[in-house]
Amino acid sequence: MEIKDVEESVQKGIREPLVGKPDQQLVHTSKGHPWMVYFCTFVAVCGSYEFGACAGYSSPTQDAIRKDFSLSLAEYSLFGSILTFGAMAGAITSGPIADFIGRKGAMRVSSAFCVVGWLAIYFSEGPVPLDIGRLATGYGMGVFSYVVPVFVAEIAPKELRGTLTTLNQFMITAAVSVAFTIGNVLSWRALALTGLIPTAVLLFGLFFIPESPRWLAKRGQQKDFEAALQILRGKDADISEEAKEVQDYITTLEQLPKSRLLELFHRRYLRSVTIGIGLMVCQQFGGINGICFYTSSIFELAGFSPTIGTIAYACLQIVITGLGAALIDKAGRKPLLLLSGSGLVAGCIFIAVAFYLKVYEVGAAAVPALAVTGILVYIGSFSIGMGAIPWVVMSEIFPVNIKGQAGSLATLTNWFGAWLCSYTFNFLMSCSSYGTFILYAAINALAILFIIVAVPETKGKSLEQLQAAINS
Repeated sequence: MEIKDVEESVQKGIREPLVGKPDQQLVHTSKGHPWMVYFCTFVAVCGSYEFGACAGYSSPTQDAIRKDFSLSLAEYSLFGSILTFGAMAGAITSGPIADFIGRKGAMRVSSAFCVVGWLAIYFSEGPVPLDIGRLATGYGMGVFSYVVPVFVAEIAPKELRGTLTTLNQFMITAAVSVAFTIGNVLSWRALALTGLIPTAVLLFGLFFIPESPRWLAKRGQQKDFEAALQILRGKDADISEEAKEVQDYITTLEQLPKSRLLELFHRRYLRSVTIGIGLMVCQQFGGINGICFYTSSIFELAGFSPTIGTIAYACLQIVITGLGAALIDKAGRKPLLLLSGSGLVAGCIFIAVAFYLKVYEVGAAAVPALAVTGILVYIGSFSIGMGAIPWVVMSEIFPVNIKGQAGSLATLTNWFGAWLCSYTFNFLMSCSSYGTFILYAAINALAILFIIVAVPETKGKSLEQLQAAINS
């Protein structure tokens, strides 16, 4: 009872700025020059670019690798899909690693696995080294997928947090598009070497940026915490109120029992865990990886040029993701998620109608236009919200004392969903092509309902205010 009283009293104090007058809220730290925050974000999202480079590698290299090593389709499919299993292993360990050795330490570990993986692929003379290298890069991807958005969210001022965290998804999509493009020009070994460039930039940049202040505060490194916060906010910025808010919240959390995995489902944390995992389910089970991995096949089935369709797909994805990054701190997370979910439903319906007409040989002339419209509406809608925002919200809502375990669980859910969706897509399409997209439309409609009912708006609040309000 004493712990509960302490927690409630401090949370009450932390929540007061949410309903106070604007001039009473924290404004001191937002007036400094955030160039260091931008630089730190650039360094961190090199990990996101590495993520995209890993994900985009297998598609343009398929024919060349199969020819050089005489691989069957099943053997190459193992090479492509083993990445996801590595990523799931990375997801499971990402939170504990980031909690134990810090966010920068976790990025170093992830980079090391990616370097080893790319070199194994480059020097491979058979399928076994190829698979080992792919598994290692997958592990690095899994760690990056958690630690990059968490680090960016923890260093960013509240008015920039959404935009900067969304750059994680922007860099992933940019890297995938670059890999698709240059993979048609470079050999598969040379393309593997290009994967070393973002890790080199990241490892070099980590020497010049501070550790996450919130992680330092959690570890009890008070002087380092204040020094890191001062560097991020500018040497002339007044950090006293922000530092006090962070420290007070950390103190509250330290008085709670040490968190274990089962405690994530305690009433105190159940809402944040439900939101974090629920958004990852919404993101993956709506069909994105099936559509992403088999875009060319869908265009071919619909009778449209896969080359033109894939180029349009990649360009639209980059542009709309950038637009989403620009809007997220103005429009808010929830409105963009609802807009995104509505577009996903519409895109799936367009594609379903196209395949229905194709199956029953009705209105065949309209099939290519409907399929292309559906895919472009789908990927544009995904890019504006559902692609990036679940990662943004995940990085915001978990208190620092459960962030490692809860974040790992949410990231694992995401990667499991990615594997399940890509694995089942061909089976579903063989059963019913239009029925597959009706199913995805229904799942995305349920996602809209979940967002309306369960997901709060997180724009414009400090992490401490937000976490106290959700986990009260």
